[in-house]
Amino acid sequence: MNKKITQALFLLLAVLLISCADQDKNNAKGEQKDNLVLAIGGEPDNGFDPTTGWGQYGSPLFQSTLLKYDKDFKIQPNAAIDYKVSESGLKWTITLRDSIQFSDGKPLTAKDVVFTFNTAKNSASVVDLTNLEKVDEIDNHTVEFTLKQRNSTFIFYLVSLGIVPKHAYNEAYKENPVGSGPYKMVQWDKGQQLILEANPYYFGKQPYFKNLTFLFLSQDAAFAAAKSGQVDVASVSPTLADQKVEGMKLVNLKSADNRGVVLPFVPNEGKTVNGHPIGNNVTSDIAIRKAINIGIDREALVNGVLKGYGTPAYTIADHLPWWNPETEIKNDGDIEKAKEILENAGWKVKEDGIREKKGTKAEFTLYYPANDQIRKSLSIAFADMMKPLGLKIGTKGKNWNAIEKEMHSSATLFGLGSHDPIELYNAFSSKVRGRGLHNVNYYANDSVDAYFEKALQAPSQEQANLYWKKAQWDGKTGFSNIGDAPWVWLVNLDHLFLMRENLIIGPQKVQPHEHNWPVTDFIEYWHWKN
Repeated sequence: MNKKITQALFLLLAVLLISCADQDKNNAKGEQKDNLVLAIGGEPDNGFDPTTGWGQYGSPLFQSTLLKYDKDFKIQPNAAIDYKVSESGLKWTITLRDSIQFSDGKPLTAKDVVFTFNTAKNSASVVDLTNLEKVDEIDNHTVEFTLKQRNSTFIFYLVSLGIVPKHAYNEAYKENPVGSGPYKMVQWDKGQQLILEANPYYFGKQPYFKNLTFLFLSQDAAFAAAKSGQVDVASVSPTLADQKVEGMKLVNLKSADNRGVVLPFVPNEGKTVNGHPIGNNVTSDIAIRKAINIGIDREALVNGVLKGYGTPAYTIADHLPWWNPETEIKNDGDIEKAKEILENAGWKVKEDGIREKKGTKAEFTLYYPANDQIRKSLSIAFADMMKPLGLKIGTKGKNWNAIEKEMHSSATLFGLGSHDPIELYNAFSSKVRGRGLHNVNYYANDSVDAYFEKALQAPSQEQANLYWKKAQWDGKTGFSNIGDAPWVWLVNLDHLFLMRENLIIGPQKVQPHEHNWPVTDFIEYWHWKN
């Protein structure tokens, strides 16, 4: 079936369903209803099981976590009221609230926490608990975690991993989740919609909105639904953000949802165990990487590709607590400075306009996911900006299976952005070079590795952040653009939503990568303006 026709049918079905629930255009006039209709992103590919990754980038909605971040990334109680870390850093003890219940009315106890973490550890998924030695039930409300090695980032799992019920967990759980979060599932029509209602057993603040309906629409279809008054919240692209919709406002959330180009760090030096090439004789030259970082005009990318809805990106974690602001480039887009760097390093312009050094042409390929329009546009704009420097960059859109064969030897446009600083380690530690999507360009710096170890060993988040920052730049070296420059960070995307004019969502954290609807993080506090 034609894709546009399919999308139109989905939209029509959504409109009919909403109409049956009395969701009509009167809502655009600010009617104080207690349900919301949202079209804020795609359907989770793997369902709603936290032990395999659901909720890693946002609120798990159906489940509660042991702890949580507030808007300023301060640790707050959630299902657990307290936690303690031993002097060795290997034992973490949490104390649960009294009388927590799952949405089926049954109690949440230490057994469920133990079961959740053991299940996640054995899931062979994106939830990496390989450093967890064991987890023990001390009593009904106390759990003790024992780590193999001290690791300050373990707290992220206490913040992000939703607790599942041992008594109700089975192979179908991902499609029928039971949890102790603010909402419970009522109906999931795959490919179309998800209907939730407030969990009457929720231990926290009872949500103002008693029902939520998520429609799985493209951004174009979500915008059309917003214009017709059929949704209360719609995710929109930068190209649609400036269009006025009666009764709705544009909400612009800043993010660390970044896009950047990873450059192979080592010369061509062989192949992976799977036979994929490693290294690139052009990008392995630090002069090339430095010149690109200075020559790229990030503001122009924001204003052109993102229509102004974004910010220049300088690291993997801009404006998060572990970001080092010294990495911000004050003079990017400086073509003359970039040329000077290349000239001084021996890269000379030839008759064809392309630089060359010792017989090596300054040319390489940049890969991007073919189904992502923003990454495509960024890649093309990036290549165009490099032409005045005498660098020839070809752009190719491929699927991820094809990209994974090329990403160790060619430039690749990635998107990252996590509320867990371990993402820094995974991108830049020499210990994980070439492992899956970790450190794909084979970057290595002994000083950076040493700072990473100190960050992981730190007794507090505050002290850990000092070392994460030094790994970026310590005044002499680091993995940022003013150090080894193994990446060229381009932009941070704003997360854009059309919302009812009288809908109040309150202050939000700097948003992570857009998976799992992170805008819903504090949804129990959403309400209509009085």
